[in-house]
Amino acid sequence: MTPYVLFFEQIDHLSLPYVGGKGANLGELTKAGFPVPGGFCITTYAYRDFIATSPKMDTLFAALKAIDPTDLNLIRELGERIRTHLQQLTIPAQIRNEIIQAWTKQGPNHAYAVRSSATAEDLPNASFAGQQDTYLNIKGQDELLHHVRKCWASLFTDRAIAYRAKNAFDHSEVYLSIVVQQMVIPDISGILFTADPVNGNRTVVSIDASFGLGEALVSGLVSADLYKVKNGRIIYKKISQKKVAIYSLPEGGTITQELPAEQQELQALTDQQIIDLAALGKQIGQHYGTPQDIEFCMVKENFFIVQSRPITTLYPLPEIPEQPLRVLLSFGHVQMMPNAIKPLGRSVLRTAFPPQVFVEAGSRIYIDLTDFLLSKIVRILFPKLLSSVDEAMSRSLGAVVKRPGIFAGNLHSNTPGTARKIAAPILKKAWKILRTGDPRLAKPRIEAYMQEKMQQTRQALSSVEGTERLKVVQQQLDGMMIDIIQEIIPYVVPGILANKLLEKMLVRWMGDAAELHKLNKSLPGNVTTELGLQLGDLADLLRKLPEVEEYLKTADDQTFYTGLAQVAGGNTFRHAFEKFIDQYGMRCPGEIDLTNPRWREKPTQLLSAIFSHMRSVKPGEHRQRFAEGEKEAAEAVLRVLSHVKDNHFKLKLSTRLIAVFRYLGGLREHHKYLMSMILDECKKAIMAEANELVTMGRLEQAQDAYFLSLEELIQMRQGDFSGNAAALVAKRKEQYQWHQNLKPPRIMTSEGEIIIVPPDRRNVPEGTLIGSPVSAGTAEGIARIILRPENAVLHEGEILVSPQTDPGWTPLFQSAKAIVTEVGGLMTHGAVVAREYGIPAVVGVDDATTLIKDGERIRVDGDQGFVEILKQPRPPALN
Repeated sequence: MTPYVLFFEQIDHLSLPYVGGKGANLGELTKAGFPVPGGFCITTYAYRDFIATSPKMDTLFAALKAIDPTDLNLIRELGERIRTHLQQLTIPAQIRNEIIQAWTKQGPNHAYAVRSSATAEDLPNASFAGQQDTYLNIKGQDELLHHVRKCWASLFTDRAIAYRAKNAFDHSEVYLSIVVQQMVIPDISGILFTADPVNGNRTVVSIDASFGLGEALVSGLVSADLYKVKNGRIIYKKISQKKVAIYSLPEGGTITQELPAEQQELQALTDQQIIDLAALGKQIGQHYGTPQDIEFCMVKENFFIVQSRPITTLYPLPEIPEQPLRVLLSFGHVQMMPNAIKPLGRSVLRTAFPPQVFVEAGSRIYIDLTDFLLSKIVRILFPKLLSSVDEAMSRSLGAVVKRPGIFAGNLHSNTPGTARKIAAPILKKAWKILRTGDPRLAKPRIEAYMQEKMQQTRQALSSVEGTERLKVVQQQLDGMMIDIIQEIIPYVVPGILANKLLEKMLVRWMGDAAELHKLNKSLPGNVTTELGLQLGDLADLLRKLPEVEEYLKTADDQTFYTGLAQVAGGNTFRHAFEKFIDQYGMRCPGEIDLTNPRWREKPTQLLSAIFSHMRSVKPGEHRQRFAEGEKEAAEAVLRVLSHVKDNHFKLKLSTRLIAVFRYLGGLREHHKYLMSMILDECKKAIMAEANELVTMGRLEQAQDAYFLSLEELIQMRQGDFSGNAAALVAKRKEQYQWHQNLKPPRIMTSEGEIIIVPPDRRNVPEGTLIGSPVSAGTAEGIARIILRPENAVLHEGEILVSPQTDPGWTPLFQSAKAIVTEVGGLMTHGAVVAREYGIPAVVGVDDATTLIKDGERIRVDGDQGFVEILKQPRPPALN
């Protein structure tokens, strides 16, 4: 027979299906010997049998399943109907009897707290906190049964229905247990977090405490005291004014009372009690093996734990020791792709880059900077260099390296020495090119290297198959980026240095660096700029082929090319499109993740950009703009040289720096272009073997390979893989979806602390968003929020607002009036291309895609780095 009631002593974490998250945690704590007030759980079996007596619930569940989570009026109406109905149902006799027997055994004279405990509550990835109701100080048999029925009905509060609908939980598959827990009458109550809930530091305990019952704190009636403890020492205290408290009434129920004036400013817990409570919280966290959100109360100097649940909002830690302290930098932010990366993508990157500096956290890759930062010169220079990548990252790293004793526990490492061995020849070669090399030779030399590298990769992969092919992929990737960096970056660095030196000199000689903005336009040799120009050519061709245009509006990837052959002009467009794909088909948004679909795999990803170009750019305008940019740059060269013509040294230096910058500035995309080509060749080989694994019955579908590492695929191909591949893939898919919704920190420590330093808001108009000015000029227009570029539509006069951009976003740049991104810096992809196109850009604007609403009119100031919201949004554009 299934039990309707279980006492805490009978419950542990395995009981979750019967007693829900809250009940399972209370049973687990009780069995582990922590001070928990006694009680019992009314199990989910009781809820199910109670619901089963209703003739209406099947119909009501069907209505819930079809509900729109944004339709609050319908949610309110349906929730009220269900709650009213359930509170009118009679509790079956057997359930009623078991509840009364347990209440009698626990003590009929006690007061009880009656709390919901849902099976989809207090879980590691979904807390559902506060979705159902809690009733305090319940006395007597009739009151207990009345509130049990109310608790069951509270599974259908408006907020609970909306939360489940939004998070895709089936309403009929979430069951409710009820916790009936003996009330203690506390002097002080509060909430304890075993990790800092604000910055994520796992070594800091954060305590909120106030007088009376904890409901005053949870409901927001009072501002509680805040204490923080680290390693047994109080590191922060904020004593709040506590005007009211909630207390139990002798006859049952609660009352809110104003506290005496002399008590309102008192510290709720003594320093020793704070330290003791923090230690108790740490013990509970260690028991569960994960940071906990704990409700506590204190009665006559004794602490009691009335709830513990996982903290679900913390960003996951890498699997490295907390100590000695490590400083970690987001590789995804550096690459303008902070999204979660699937396991195969992470495995490939860790193979291509030096593995000792990469760690994984939240399905993303972080660079462990610690050993490099042991060098004083690196601590001084590196945060400054980062400002060209991402200002927010630069601010955060600059703040953390200035902390006293930050690396006191770290031993000396030879990593800085290794880095110097790699960097020294690069810098030596770069300096020589800057001073005396012929910059006109850089592009042909790089392209010759790239061609040789690609021939070698294709040849190596074409002659093998099976396990050997995957091993050759591994060999081709091993150390790939060090080789590319050593061969290409010496030509890129002089262009960057020349840019910086010109900026300083122009400010000194001419009063500002306005001419530099002109010199940045239409740099020769930029592979990503050329991509955009060729895409514009495709758009211009499509204007002349109306039947092809109509076909492409409904084309799909599987029949994309064959369908072109069926319409007039289709073969003409196909020939031009295939030529584009031959050159750029290995690219896509987020191309550093090998598992993201390339344009060659899903050509329809490019169509929205082509259509946007046709709407917002006149025929030939993109080429005309580029030619005008070349002309403006040439005129700027003449003006600069004319200004310094009477000073031989300045004239010679300016001539040299301008030549270096113009010839080499456009080469900064080549290393990533080559990387994407090699990754794509490797992907072709990997997916060929993945299809073989499907044929052999070892994978269910080829894309499941994305959720395995390269080493695991090798093991599987040669038959050495142990374990259930399908179960492992399913688990990793679920984890990937969870991680995809997390916001990754730019800089974090091994203690879990997220370092955020806000921008300086002095002298900034109210309501203005601050970022980094990376492309000069000011533009006003309609904000178009675009989270992914594949189906994006831009109209004439619209401003692109996105989380980030990488080369896969380039097709949209021709159509944008200005650019705003959440991530980026002076030398990142979007900034460089925006300068070349001559459109204003502000990057590194935190939360731009949420603070700016789609359709709002905004002003982008690319000179000062400001974004101003001007008007309320209009309806989003129809695609």
